[in-house]
Amino acid sequence: MIEWDKDDIDALKFMKVDCLALGMLSCMKRGLDLLAAHKGVTLDLASIPAEDPRTYAMIRKADTIGVFQIESRAQMAMLPRIKPRTFYDLVIEVAIVRPGPIQGDMVHPYLRRREGREEVVYPTPELEKVLGKTLGVPLFQEQAMRVAIECAGFTATEADQLRRSMATFKFTGGVSHFRDKLVGGMVAKGYEQAFAEKTFMQLEGFGSYGFPESHAASAYASSWLKCHHPDVFCAALLNAQPMGFYAPAQIVRDARDHGVEVRPVCVNASRWDCTLEPTNREDRFAVRLGLRMVRGLSNINAATMIGARADKPFASVDDLWRRCGVPAAALAQIAEADAFQLSLKLARREALWAIKALRDEPLPLFAAASAREAETLAEISEPRLISGRWRRAARWSRTTATSG
Repeated sequence: MIEWDKDDIDALKFMKVDCLALGMLSCMKRGLDLLAAHKGVTLDLASIPAEDPRTYAMIRKADTIGVFQIESRAQMAMLPRIKPRTFYDLVIEVAIVRPGPIQGDMVHPYLRRREGREEVVYPTPELEKVLGKTLGVPLFQEQAMRVAIECAGFTATEADQLRRSMATFKFTGGVSHFRDKLVGGMVAKGYEQAFAEKTFMQLEGFGSYGFPESHAASAYASSWLKCHHPDVFCAALLNAQPMGFYAPAQIVRDARDHGVEVRPVCVNASRWDCTLEPTNREDRFAVRLGLRMVRGLSNINAATMIGARADKPFASVDDLWRRCGVPAAALAQIAEADAFQLSLKLARREALWAIKALRDEPLPLFAAASAREAETLAEISEPRLISGRWRRAARWSRTTATSG
């Protein structure tokens, strides 16, 4: 990590590379590992089947809870309007619900042109080459740069400066500095003044927040996994929490709506992560909620409990407590999650009453007895001290007898 200001680094001519973490990549890694281990399907992000009709049908219905990039309410409202059928449709969908395209008045023109209610006109072949894939509407930062170069005569360096002014998350008016050059350059190349002004207004929207085209291409893989393996997707998504827009309870509810059996946390069956368990269907597994779902339970206490359990299930709350040695407070957290119901047949309230009878420290009477016993054992284990006492006593006896 470098805490230097990015503008200072630019002034010093240093190369800057941003390494960004993404929770969904961890989720997909877990999901593909579960898929290989339980269903024998070995895939990676590059080999997931492309252009799958079932996946796009699910996306068009806005059935995208938990899916990367297209799970927000705004995205779900746009999906039935865009109706993605190809990968590039999905790329546009992800990019269009952003402050830049919205403030630049790009969304509604694109939708009207996509639905055939507005004619798509390209004043020059150069503009069609740059904006043809998005029906004449600039939606990506890369397109803004190409428009500046092809249609306004910007150099590559000037276009990169334009990109930098668009790549801020706070509107600072940086794009406005390029207004005269962009509009003037387009007019000089034969574009009408009104068209050049409108194009600049659209590009100015990126000053609030633009979106690189490459960033918009990550939603398909998670959509495919949810569509074809909702059990695997549910387990992987829960194990990757916290992330996304939805709480674990909503993810579980959505999985059940898709026919996935979700089994509760159990002291004798759950591991730390959520796992997959066999069902009567060969192609579908049940999701066993893991101990990570227990609110407040530490990983250390959970690992201690799982290690003590080994191959012998716990027979009672007292048996669990004695074999694990975890604090009673941790057992109370597990009871609050109703994890004693399935295997020990104890409802939440019954389990909590049983835990209240446990004490992490022994009662005072037993503590005193234990201390006395330990002291006695310590004296017995010191033969030199004991033999020394006997020698001193013997010398005292002989001295007394002689003087008498």
